[in-house]
Amino acid sequence: MPTPPSNAAPRFGLIIIGDEILSGKRADKHLPKVIELLKARGLSLDYAEYVGDSPERITATLKRAFASGDVVFSTGGIGATPDDHTRQCAANALGLELALHPQAAELIRQRMQDLAKEQGSVYEADHPDNQHRLNMAVFPVGAEIIPNPYNRIAGFSWGSVHFVPGFPVMAWPMIEWVLDTHYPQLHQTAAWIEQSVIVFGAMEATLTPLMQDIERRHIGIKVFSLPSVDHPEYGRHIELGVKGEPARVAPAYADLLAGLHRLNANLGPELVQK
Repeated sequence: MPTPPSNAAPRFGLIIIGDEILSGKRADKHLPKVIELLKARGLSLDYAEYVGDSPERITATLKRAFASGDVVFSTGGIGATPDDHTRQCAANALGLELALHPQAAELIRQRMQDLAKEQGSVYEADHPDNQHRLNMAVFPVGAEIIPNPYNRIAGFSWGSVHFVPGFPVMAWPMIEWVLDTHYPQLHQTAAWIEQSVIVFGAMEATLTPLMQDIERRHIGIKVFSLPSVDHPEYGRHIELGVKGEPARVAPAYADLLAGLHRLNANLGPELVQK
């Protein structure tokens, strides 16, 4: 079973692999979806990285992920074509060998048998194409599979780093399965809200000491500052707020407003997001 992070507030990361994303041939859809999947469970994404199909860069990125102890999802590059480097890079990052995973291999064989029946042909286990497809069941030694409900070609986990295909129709239910199967204890049962206020004419540098003071005095609260220069309704402004559990947000937001009044800030509408 993947090892959960040891800290009380686990971090979640996302690695999106593929030249097609960086070249603009395909638009990334994983980042907003993973944010959505985490948010539905009261969790949040801490960071995301985009990496092209460079084995050296992928290996370095995965080495950091394995060492971090974070829950990290990696999308893309686990197929069996020459530009699919992720499985080998994961093994290199771990200093392990690759090996055929028996359960993953059996799922691929079942998939090929079903396709042969649908096409009215005979499944030939030794056919070069079918042998080549088994490469998608080759994972770093010690990996566990992530079931793929779309076509049964599994992804894999090693520790708290989880590898899924680049195709959203496969990746997204697989990520959900990981979150609900391995990390239900991390789901936040309490509600999570954001409360903020529009601040006109202020500089972030002026507001920073107040933000630091709020986070120091209110444990579990995150303070955020979102400046805008051309908002269609508010024009140039800063949205300043706090987010966290409702019981923690209320006193922190009250202190934030009090601090803004002490700074004689020009305040606009107040916003709440649940």
